Amino acid sequence: MGLMYYRPPSSVVWLIIVPLVLLAAWYLGVQSSKNFLLVISSQPSAKNVTTSTNLSATVEFSPPKFAAELEKDQLPKQDGVDHVTRKKPQMIFSKKKLSNLERVEAGLGKVRGAIREAQSNSNNQTFDDSEHVPRGPCYWNPSAFHRSYLEMEKHFKIYVYEEGEPPVFHYSSSEGILGIEGIMIHQIEISKFRTNDPEKAHVYFLPFSVFSIVSYVYVVDSHQWGPMKNTAADYIDGISTKYPYWNRSLGSDHFMLACHDWAPEISTAVPYLYKNSMRVLCNANTSERFNPSKDVTLPEIYLPQGTMKGLIGGPSPSQRSILVFYAGGIHGYIRQVLMEQWGENDDEEVQIHEYVPKNVSYYGMIRKSKFCICPSGWEVASPRMVEALYMGCVPVLLKDHYVAPFSDVLNWKSFAVEMTSNDIPNLKKILMAISQKQYIKMQKRGLQVRRHFEVNFPPKRYDVFHMILHSIWLRRLNIQVRDT
Repeated sequence: MGLMYYRPPSSVVWLIIVPLVLLAAWYLGVQSSKNFLLVISSQPSAKNVTTSTNLSATVEFSPPKFAAELEKDQLPKQDGVDHVTRKKPQMIFSKKKLSNLERVEAGLGKVRGAIREAQSNSNNQTFDDSEHVPRGPCYWNPSAFHRSYLEMEKHFKIYVYEEGEPPVFHYSSSEGILGIEGIMIHQIEISKFRTNDPEKAHVYFLPFSVFSIVSYVYVVDSHQWGPMKNTAADYIDGISTKYPYWNRSLGSDHFMLACHDWAPEISTAVPYLYKNSMRVLCNANTSERFNPSKDVTLPEIYLPQGTMKGLIGGPSPSQRSILVFYAGGIHGYIRQVLMEQWGENDDEEVQIHEYVPKNVSYYGMIRKSKFCICPSGWEVASPRMVEALYMGCVPVLLKDHYVAPFSDVLNWKSFAVEMTSNDIPNLKKILMAISQKQYIKMQKRGLQVRRHFEVNFPPKRYDVFHMILHSIWLRRLNIQVRDT
């Protein structure tokens, strides 16, 4: 038999083979793209919000607190795979167009990553910021706080609902010990963080004033909560009907702001406002369901002349002859016990008074004292804490169930003394046990963090206005909102 030679396929055969090969390659490519799209779209498509139960895994800088409360108040989750609508296969594939909300969430995802990177940096890496670099033990994690703050300045956007008329809405008094409520509402309204486009907003501000509701809606001595609660409920009902944003997140990316003691109770008028929304409150009492994982402590600040004039500064530790000072009315259990234990003593180092003695300056006494007691009254809030920091006196927080301002950033134990009502009999013993060296460190750290409690017109970087916004920013970073 002769040799057999390979004969190339005829042109007819090539016309059959080539299309089959191309078709097979195209099919495999479609399957690969299909799998990729399913991975991308397999993220939970919850109708409202996913909340992190472990804040330290996201952006909280201190050890997680009140985890049990957070888990109990956890919002429902709905997991599933998004539906993918496919057209006739084409050789050119286009990327899915993101919604406005998805763009917002994608931006926040990048921010979370940047903060986590800074949080894990043990060398306290700093960033480009010529004005201020947080350092030292008064911060839980200086690098993470600094990076988070800078990201807030770049990206944070607040939408303020325009509905409502003053004085109940968009206004509150900026005078007296509750004046910080009015100051904050006004500064938010004119802030560079405000956006007129709700589609680009990270959070939504409900601009009703509890102080104004009490002043203009409440009938004195009526003991009726109904009209006040209805004012808040009707407002939210109105904006939830007109806009999609409240219903989309069940209020979780909305916040209210109030310094009046009645604010927690009025917030119960709307269950989702009470349970889900960020409530910025002076009355930060966990026994009254203040939840630090979503709520924000607003420091009570009294500005007698409407500014910080005459309030800032005090002598060095060596010129402070009084161990501890307090003067104030007997409002509530803690102050009553404090006066019973120390109000009638002859110890010149322990100056505890219901009223400041005649011809004695209240602020002068603060400046002469090493420690200043900041007790709860009828409620936990008090301007004495900020007054002490302003004048260089180490605060003694004599409160039960109180969440100190900015405590997810600031390590209060490094510059303040924390006590409960059970510690009152041992007040002097506890303070005397703090060495002079340790006291000087605490006093210096108090001066370092003072700028975070200062009220400026207009606001300055890292002051109380920006710190309150940063607290809201952190809580927004700990939730994820999705389109319905």
